[in-house]
Amino acid sequence: MSRKKFLLGNWKMNKVPSEALSFMEKAPEMAALASKKGIEIGVAPTFLCLEAVKAKAPKGFVVSAQNVNEHSSGAYTGEVSPLMLRAIGIDHAIIGHSERREYNGETSKACNLKIKALLAEGLTPVYCCGESLATYEAGETVDFVKTQIEEGFADLTKEEAKKVVVAYEPIWAIGTGKSASKEDAEKTISAIRGVLKEFFGETAEEIRILYGGSVKPNNIKAYLACPDIDGALVGGASLAPESFMELIEESV
Repeated sequence: MSRKKFLLGNWKMNKVPSEALSFMEKAPEMAALASKKGIEIGVAPTFLCLEAVKAKAPKGFVVSAQNVNEHSSGAYTGEVSPLMLRAIGIDHAIIGHSERREYNGETSKACNLKIKALLAEGLTPVYCCGESLATYEAGETVDFVKTQIEEGFADLTKEEAKKVVVAYEPIWAIGTGKSASKEDAEKTISAIRGVLKEFFGETAEEIRILYGGSVKPNNIKAYLACPDIDGALVGGASLAPESFMELIEESV
């Protein structure tokens, strides 16, 4: 099964609209290079910048939200629904990033509700999973991530599951300059695919699984050469158009 490689830049809480628009001046060039490489690319700005970035995005350039609420409307102050994202042309949303799990108490079971809500509106969830340094050093990575996958994908059909993108990000490698070795990343992502096969059979071969955690131009090719790694969720290296272009260039 051939799965198209996907590079998604997570801008986190960075860039005001003018800075986001400045980045997007290079988006046509990025999209052209990505097309030449045969990969998919995109960025995830803050809610504040989504509409402006989407308006400047060339064809095939994904614009993703960084979070979403599981309800379509109601008394949920400060929240944004899948329906609202779809109304401004957004078709992806990152769910369960480790920072939201840590700072906002987001659980895998809560992510499951968000995944279902996004799928109901025809949006693509990018579901994050990953372990802490303590879990990694205890040799419990696979069991920990398996539980996150089981809870996040609970009650999905095969047709729904194959529309979800998974992003494996070891927490100890996010923004630290450390990165999992390609062997460790491939081992864990292969295990994730194995868990998905238990639930969804051969449909698991259609589900894209990204790696994230201090991904840079000098290591991305090694990760993407691994058979089960289908792309990268990129943090700091996605903030400058020059480094994002270099990521695309070095990806395959």
